[in-house]
Amino acid sequence: MDNSQPIIVKRITRKAAGHHGGSWKIAFADFAVAMMAFFLVMWLLTTATPEQLKMVSGYFNDPVGFSEGGSPFAIDLGGSPTVAPDRTLNDAAEETVPVPLNSEQIKTLAEQAEQEELDLVLQELQNKIDTEPVLQRFKDQILLEITQDGLRIQIVDAENRPMFASGSPQLQPYFEEILLALSDVISKVPKKISIGGHTDAQPFSVKREYGNWELSTERANAARRTLLVAGYPETQVARVVGYADSALFDRTDSFNPINRRIDIVVLNKRAVDQLLETTNAAVVPELPADAPIPEVPEALETPQPEADQPAEMPDTLSPEPDTSVVPEEQDAPRPLNLFEDDNPLQQLQAR
Repeated sequence: MDNSQPIIVKRITRKAAGHHGGSWKIAFADFAVAMMAFFLVMWLLTTATPEQLKMVSGYFNDPVGFSEGGSPFAIDLGGSPTVAPDRTLNDAAEETVPVPLNSEQIKTLAEQAEQEELDLVLQELQNKIDTEPVLQRFKDQILLEITQDGLRIQIVDAENRPMFASGSPQLQPYFEEILLALSDVISKVPKKISIGGHTDAQPFSVKREYGNWELSTERANAARRTLLVAGYPETQVARVVGYADSALFDRTDSFNPINRRIDIVVLNKRAVDQLLETTNAAVVPELPADAPIPEVPEALETPQPEADQPAEMPDTLSPEPDTSVVPEEQDAPRPLNLFEDDNPLQQLQAR
């Protein structure tokens, strides 16, 4: 069978959907900006005062003729420039002249600055105790506090870890390490320090005429020498004193090892002034009760000579006239002289 009909083959080609361009991105960006503006307006409406809302409304109602308010801008959040009110030169001068402080205000400000400085030293010491391995082992024996005299650092004894040899001012090696580590921070503050030694109430009877007063004083002085070896300035040591057991840390138990301690006080200015006043106070010797009171002679006033008159000698230098009565010579009996012209015998003969 002859079939001359041509064979037609259809080839279907599937293509992907065409690209629509980036117009949707612009639309989405406009939508995001509009939403942001909407939420910004909502936030301003909730935080603005009624006066501010009235100003915003007045600006949008008449932007050209709007003149109420302190700013020509619709919303003034504090960052936009504003028109400063007119001021005279006298007003500007009055605002720039500082108010003088009295002595009490200056003293108060100085004490506050000094207190802040001591607080920083306390914080630095605490950080060093927490981070440095040498001090971490003894952090329970190092006590820091701010007192009315300044920053006080107390290094106390433990029952199994004393700072000194028993009954001796000889420092233990670990106590020297503590002082050497603390001196670096204390020396940064240009202030004077006071070093005090304390003991417990246990009587000291090893040596004759040597007790807790002598022992506490020598221990405080040993701590001072260790600080000087570490490089602490000797001129900043104001006082070294021993207290024995007169100022116990634990008053309920006078034999508690914590009572044996060394305290280092970084003195503030007020404490230094009080220390100087006490040291420089005049010591008046106390007289016995039955001692006679010496008489103080009155001061002699010498008259000063005037410019136009010659200077007169004071009366105290001129000899006093002799006011005693001297018998006159005519009262004494006179011897008879026959050779005188006024002889009474001759006068009788002449008559």
